[in-house]
Amino acid sequence: MTGPLAARLAQAPRLAEPERARSRLADLLGAAPDLAPLIGEDGPARDLLLGLADHSPFLWGLAARDPARLAGLLERSPDDSNAAILADQREAGLAGGDVAGRLRRNRAAHALLVALADIGGVWSLEQVTAALSDFADASVGAAVDAALVQAAGTGRFLPPDPSKPQEGSGLIVLGMGKLGAGELNYSSDVDLIVLFDPETAPLRAGVEATPFFTRIAQAVAKLLQERTADGYVHRVDYRLRPDPGSTPTALSLPSAYTYYETVGQNWERAAFIKARPVAGDRPLADKFLAELRPFVWRKYFDFASIADVHAMKRQIHAVRGHGAVAVAGHDIKLGRGGIREVEFFVQTQQLVFGGRRPSLRGRRTLEMLGALHDEGWITPEARDELGEAYRFLRTVEHRLQMVADEQTQRLPEDPGKLARFARFLGYADETAFGAALTAEARRVQGHYALLFEAEPDLAAEVGDLVFTGVEDDPETLATLRRLGFRAPERATETVRGWHFGRRPAVTSPRAREVLTDLVPPLIQALSGTADPDGALAALDRAFGRMPAAVELLTILRSHERLRLLFADLLGTVPRLADTVAFSPHVLDAVIDPAFVAPVTEAGALAGQFRTGLGQPRDYEDFLDRSRDAARQLRFVTGARLLSGILPPAGAGRAYAGIAEAVVAEALRAVESVFAADHGRV
Repeated sequence: MTGPLAARLAQAPRLAEPERARSRLADLLGAAPDLAPLIGEDGPARDLLLGLADHSPFLWGLAARDPARLAGLLERSPDDSNAAILADQREAGLAGGDVAGRLRRNRAAHALLVALADIGGVWSLEQVTAALSDFADASVGAAVDAALVQAAGTGRFLPPDPSKPQEGSGLIVLGMGKLGAGELNYSSDVDLIVLFDPETAPLRAGVEATPFFTRIAQAVAKLLQERTADGYVHRVDYRLRPDPGSTPTALSLPSAYTYYETVGQNWERAAFIKARPVAGDRPLADKFLAELRPFVWRKYFDFASIADVHAMKRQIHAVRGHGAVAVAGHDIKLGRGGIREVEFFVQTQQLVFGGRRPSLRGRRTLEMLGALHDEGWITPEARDELGEAYRFLRTVEHRLQMVADEQTQRLPEDPGKLARFARFLGYADETAFGAALTAEARRVQGHYALLFEAEPDLAAEVGDLVFTGVEDDPETLATLRRLGFRAPERATETVRGWHFGRRPAVTSPRAREVLTDLVPPLIQALSGTADPDGALAALDRAFGRMPAAVELLTILRSHERLRLLFADLLGTVPRLADTVAFSPHVLDAVIDPAFVAPVTEAGALAGQFRTGLGQPRDYEDFLDRSRDAARQLRFVTGARLLSGILPPAGAGRAYAGIAEAVVAEALRAVESVFAADHGRV
């Protein structure tokens, strides 16, 4: 359907303060009388503007600040307006002049257009998110053009075709998340990954590629997100790149390949489902994504990875039960029955089955719900109900962000503000909106719980404990504070570093899979020590020195008693904790029923030491075995002392007995070797 936007408007918000809204509209019409014929004496156009005046300071500011722009949008087809704004945005980077101002003015016009078409019922959710994503693509492309043109002007960058600086540039800009999927929300960050090929980049001799492209990425971010008198264009987030805490903003392709081949995580595989080139050298970007395909899409049905994805979600909150959703203050993205659960439902099954089913490799959530049904993995009810809930929740998300152009997904807690917001959405009151939200959230919970029903909940008792991804989760920080961590931000960065493979002991895929499951109960165990922060730091140091930790992590995951003991050691006796870290088998003695029956007599300890020695093959083997046997006996003694099984005096006798046994056996071994070489004296 075509025609002027004003003639196609079909719905509008309900008013909370009609008199104030009418007064504002009257002031606008007084200043811009040409608007009056466009909106008429009554009807959807007038009702929509009254709704903006009543509910959205941001949108009303856009409308009132430039009445001519508002009139132009109402007079034209929204599709024509969208196409014109996009075209101008794409050209801005090469046009010179006030590039920043031009980008921001286009953003203001586009934000108002999308809001009018969305709130007015002219565009579907898919049209709204596509328009927002297309505009972000144009913005990023223009910013990259501007940055490369500036670099070319200094002579450091030598583009093959100066009129098309991105072509053959060796630069890749990938859109991730909702931008990559073409599902961007109204006031979203744009998630980008910037890569470059140092071999093909046309740089002047002597120009280092990493600093050059890092400056390009920083220039792009500044051009898009710096606030001026004209506002801003987009907030830019580069944190989805490999290990953002320790890598430059722009990463070379060889470094990226190495990272994803060695320590790439399952959540990053899920993120790359949506990855899409949005700027730069497109053929090079397509080649990179093609070569990364085996990392994202496994050859066989990948049931192993589902456990890791489950653990990620369990860290956020439990999925069992259909408890009531508290509407006030509810997070419609991360909360129960929220947007993230629909996305997890889809992406998890894409990861598992997409390796063998190319039809499941799409980027868009709603399309993939249909594909999962067509492939026979979900029921028609799951497809339809999750699709309807997703559209509902995304619409709520857009309205929340349209109020003040804020990146928020949390409903107002104040009853009065919640009632106003319900009217902005078109509901009679907060009760009607709450009923609709609760019904949709429960449907999402129901389907999500069926998918994850066999998985235990590891974090529900203490609260959220999520360390995957790149952002600090506010609820996780609050949980850590309640558990006694004095520096929760440092704790989350430490654990996140393990997931990124910054410690040698946890770089293997198996170690990180076990770690994802283990982290919540391990954090709980560390919280029971006198110094949780110190205990966590001690474990981090141990991971930095250990060659591998799979055995230790597996033991700790399986035995709560050993987990608590190990946490105690980390917090109070780091030397004993180091013994466990490097020789996890010493924990075997703690599981043994004889652990609670301490031995302190020298003769009995000598017998245990000899048992631990076994039958050494030669003198070097004796040295290795004696070190290990003595280490185990000293560890057991220390653990008994820490557990209260041995008093300090008894521990002293035991340590002395161990020393006597070691000296006696060492003397016998040295005498034997000496006799073999020189005869007995």
